[in-house]
Amino acid sequence: MDDPMPVNAEVSVPLSEIEIRTSRSSGPGGQHANVTASRVEAVFEIAASATLTDDHKQRLAARHGERVTAVAQDARGQARNRELALERLREKLAAGLAVPRKRRPTRPGRAARERRLDHKRRTAERKRTRRPPPIDE
Repeated sequence: MDDPMPVNAEVSVPLSEIEIRTSRSSGPGGQHANVTASRVEAVFEIAASATLTDDHKQRLAARHGERVTAVAQDARGQARNRELALERLREKLAAGLAVPRKRRPTRPGRAARERRLDHKRRTAERKRTRRPPPIDE
C-alpha cells in the first residue's frame, strides 16, 4: 500500500495515522503448527487525524462513529492480510466521505398509475371470486 494511502481524489491518509494490530486468526493460517499472528485489524481514529478537514471528520463520524476499523483474516500470511485490511479500510473511508446526491422529488407517471390501478383491480377480482356465495333465505 502506498504511503500516503489515497482514499479519493482529494483525501490521502498517511499510514502513520492507521494503527495496525495483529492477532491469531481463526481461519486459514491460525491452526498450523507454527502459529502466527496472521489476523490483521486496521484502525483509523477520526478525531486524531491531522490530514482530514473538520467537514470530513464530521461526515466520517456521522457514518462510522469515532473510529473506522477493517479486519482481514482471509489469507494465510500476515502481509497479505495487512494489504486486504488496508484496502477494506480505504473502501470504508471512501464510502464515508462520499457526499450523497440530493433527491429530486418526482411523481409517478401515467403508466405507473395505470399499472397500479390495474393490479388493484385484478387483486380485488381474485378476492371477490374466493368469497362464498350469499345465502338466500
